[in-house]
Amino acid sequence: MSKQASNSSMGQELELLTPMLDHHPYGWSASFQGLTLRTALQPIFSISHKRIVGYEALIRAFDNDNASVLPMHLFQLPASDPENVLLDRLCRYLHVQNFASLTDEVNWLFLNVSPRVVATGKQRDSFFGQLLQRTGFPPHRIVVEIVEQPTDDAELLRETVNYYKELGCLTAIDDFGAGHSNFERIWNLAPDIVKLDRQILTRATDDKRARQILNGIVSLLHQSGCLVLLEGVETREQAMIAIDGGVDFVQGFFFQRPGLELEEVIKTVSDFDSLLSDYKISNQAQLDPTHEITSFFGRLFMSSVSSLREGMYFDAACHDLSNHPTVSRCYLINELGVQIEDTLTSEKLVDAFDPRFRPLENTSNADWFRQHYLRQALNQPEQLQVTPPYLSVTGAYMCVTLSFAFHLNDEIKVLCCDILAR
Repeated sequence: MSKQASNSSMGQELELLTPMLDHHPYGWSASFQGLTLRTALQPIFSISHKRIVGYEALIRAFDNDNASVLPMHLFQLPASDPENVLLDRLCRYLHVQNFASLTDEVNWLFLNVSPRVVATGKQRDSFFGQLLQRTGFPPHRIVVEIVEQPTDDAELLRETVNYYKELGCLTAIDDFGAGHSNFERIWNLAPDIVKLDRQILTRATDDKRARQILNGIVSLLHQSGCLVLLEGVETREQAMIAIDGGVDFVQGFFFQRPGLELEEVIKTVSDFDSLLSDYKISNQAQLDPTHEITSFFGRLFMSSVSSLREGMYFDAACHDLSNHPTVSRCYLINELGVQIEDTLTSEKLVDAFDPRFRPLENTSNADWFRQHYLRQALNQPEQLQVTPPYLSVTGAYMCVTLSFAFHLNDEIKVLCCDILAR
């Protein structure tokens, strides 16, 4: 089919959909199989900006008695792929028409597009370009959300997503961390924004380890060049988890429920000053672990360094340090990162180590050059370094490492001490 014929076909589809829309004092509605469809908007907030930066458009369906129909029931009505495509495009047409009529002329409109619809839509969904052209709505204000569903044609999905980017739209992956939305889809589609599945937040609310995983996922997504949105925020505690996790945007009932009164929705404000103030107070209330650990272990640790400088043998110099009840191990490294002495392990903790990880205990001649605590010490010699808690490869337990680079016999040595992070 020629490009001219394709454009004509899409124009005809717009002409087909236009009579299905009706204008009212409250905005636009649409009709589909006896149901009335309306746009609801839910604000999306930037934590750093402390304000709305976008809205997710959601469809709301009502029967002839004005009773609400669940969205899942609405999307079960199409009996074929062409009907699925029709409903999807009708919803997007409705949302763009409603959003274009609002007084907000800056923020994003998030539109859901199912991969199944994308993969079956012909001409890479060029209907959408025709829609934006007809309505005059700027494509850079559209965030196209790829809803988490299986698709058999990943290549067609990527081509269609690239088409949205060529139009000037942003793209987002929805429900990341569930089902088919994973890092493979991130690599394949290179989205601008990733929306984390709400189950990740639910787990993080109840499990501190899951909270650390959330923080790690956010960090990895940032390194991949994606902004991160956490949806499903329903409580103040979850809002604080989002702030602590480093996400960029938040969405959920705690901030604002989806609303049909669109002009009222765009006036929504949220008290981020209070949230951020509480977060800062909470962080200040928790003593800086670096300062606390340095104050507690600094003198004992530096005493071992002094003994080494005076020529004392390693095991004697670090005897008191290695036998502290919270110290798991002491070791000495050269400037190349290679361990040059046997590890000193607390006699009180030997029986407490998990025997399942015994293959990892012997670290003779181990190379620690990749470890951040070694690089920190080498870059800042004669200064005591303290790491945040991390997972030790010598026993799969959480620890904090003290490290100190110093000169001994015209060579640089680094004394390291792992402390259990309980």
